[in-house]
Formats: sequence, C-alpha cells, structure tokens
Amino acid sequence: MRTPGTAHDNRFTARGARFAVQVLRGQAQVDFLPSALTGLVFAIALFASGWEYGLYGLAGTAVGTATAALLGVDRDRVTSGLEGFNACLVSVGFAVFLGADQVSTMVLALAGSAVVTIVTGGTARIMATWELPTFTLPFCLMASAMTIAAPGFERVWHHSAGLAELTRPAGGSTALGWTDLWHAFFANFGEIFFMPQWYVGLIFLAGIFLASRRVGVMACLGSAVGILTAWALGAPADQIASGTMGYNAVLVAMGLCGVFLVADAWSLGYALVGAAAATALTSAMGALFAPSGGHTFTWPFVLVAVVFLAAAPAFPRLRRVGAAAPADAAVDSPQHTAEDAAAPGTAEPDRGAGRPRHRPTVPAS
Repeated sequence: MRTPGTAHDNRFTARGARFAVQVLRGQAQVDFLPSALTGLVFAIALFASGWEYGLYGLAGTAVGTATAALLGVDRDRVTSGLEGFNACLVSVGFAVFLGADQVSTMVLALAGSAVVTIVTGGTARIMATWELPTFTLPFCLMASAMTIAAPGFERVWHHSAGLAELTRPAGGSTALGWTDLWHAFFANFGEIFFMPQWYVGLIFLAGIFLASRRVGVMACLGSAVGILTAWALGAPADQIASGTMGYNAVLVAMGLCGVFLVADAWSLGYALVGAAAATALTSAMGALFAPSGGHTFTWPFVLVAVVFLAAAPAFPRLRRVGAAAPADAAVDSPQHTAEDAAAPGTAEPDRGAGRPRHRPTVPAS
C-alpha cells in the first residue's frame, strides 16, 4: 500500500517528466519537429557552441512553456512544444546580442521568454483572420525591438559600439572554395539558432534526421538552394560560408514541403523557389534593418512563408496539410508514414493560427 507521501512524490516526478518533454519538444519545434529526442540533440548542439547558450535555450523554452500553461493555452499546443520555440529563440538571441555573461541579459532573456507568449497570442489572432500561422513572427518582433532599443540603455548594453550602421555595397571575394561550400552547408542549420560553427550545424542536422528523413532531406535541399542562390547573385564568400545567407532558405524549404503543404512534387518545387526567394530577401532585410541597429533574424523566412502560403489556395496543385484531398492522395502526407510519426504537423500544423481552444482537423498520424 502506497503512503500519501509516496503518491505525492510520484505525481510530482511525473509532472516534472512531462514538463521536461514539453521543453525539449519546444526546442525541436524551431525546426517544426515535435520530437523530444530531437530537442535533446538540439540542446546538445547549443551546449557544443557554448554551455551558456545551452542553458539559455533550455531556460527560455521552459519559461515560455510554463507561461503558456499558466495562462491556460490549449493543452495540446503546450504538450507538442508549440509554445516553446519562440521563447527558445528569444532567450538565445538575447544571449548572443547582449552578452550571455551579464546579469541584465539573464533577467531580460527570461522576461522576454515570458512576454513572447503574449506576443504569440496577439499575432496569432491577427493572422487567423487569413488562416495563416504565426511562424517565428513573435520572436522576430521581440528580437528586433531588443536589438534596436538595447544600445539606448546603459544597464542593458555592455558593448563599446552599437549595432547601427549605414548600408554599403557588398565587397570581398565571391569565389567559393570547397571548404567554403561544406562549411556553409552545415552552418546554415546552426545559424537558425545564431550558431555559426559548422560542427554545431552538423549536430542540428543529425537531430532533424533523427525525427524525420523527409524533413532532413528538405533541410539539405534548402541549404543547397541557399548557397547556390547566394553564389549566383554574387554574395561575398565569407557571408555564405558563415551561414548567414542560407538559414532562412532551410526554414522555408522545410516549412513549405510537408509541414504546411502536403509533400509532393509540386510543393517540392514551390518550396525550393521559396527558399531561393528567402535568400535574396535576406540581403534586403539586412539593408533595411542596418541603419536602426536591427538584425535580419528569421524575417525573410516569415515573409516568404506567409506570402507563399497565402498564395497556395490560388494554385489547385498545391494542398494545405489538413485540407480535403482525394483518397488516393492521402499517402502523400508525411503524417501517414511510420517514419514520420513525430514529424512536423502531427500535433498541430498551423503552429498558432488563432490559438484555438480545440484542435484543428489534421491528417491522422
């Protein structure tokens, strides 16, 4: 017979385990993957870049997830990690730009991880008007406000110079060597989390493949398209090699083929065109934000994904995940394969559209 104290301890342990899984799923949802195992690999990748970034990532995701739960957000969203990925990016972004070793950064990162949950609710209600998800828009709004405002506060900004600078034409060699190419290929995955090291990007890619081979292939194709587009347009080789030109292409490729649109040959081509567009837009967004001290972040991904997803209903050959489809086309969806049982969209493909109190209709997993 169990004693009352033992039963209480077991319930506490079970709740702690569930919360840990939710936090890890939140980290994985940065790349559309509601997989706790992938989230664990992503955490390892952040720790490989610097132990402080690993802690910021976990702490931010935990605060965002807990805030959503306390505010009564739909349990399915919290469980699948959809309330944690923006908070993860906010926390890590604050650490990168404000200095991970500063007490003020720690306080602001945790506060920002909580506030971004509210920003997510607001943007989701607005985007739901057009039946569109929020993507990483809440993170972009928070992070842009931070980089623009931070230099104006002495207790927040601890660097000798601000981020604002005038735009100027690109310079430097555009010739890509073999080392540049493979560094760029892997760095594109790491830069999604602000980590430029190629080996960190390799760990992130391994985590993606661990959850879904299809999503992993799309990530690789997006990285390749980003490199090719940036090279064809004449981007400096050092920018390409650092991953700053291609990470948005990775997100667009993954998102538009299998996550929000049913994976088939048409959405594949559509996604790769979007990946190329996001690469070109990366330079435009950098020029737009530079004079104010802002940063590109994932704005190119958000803008391209919103436009391409909004346009999809105009093209009958493209189908939204969860939309009515012919019976013989059902096998096209990754949610119907054992391989992708934890693939993006199995919990809630819209990643926040409207933040409903009920789950939207999705393909059976």
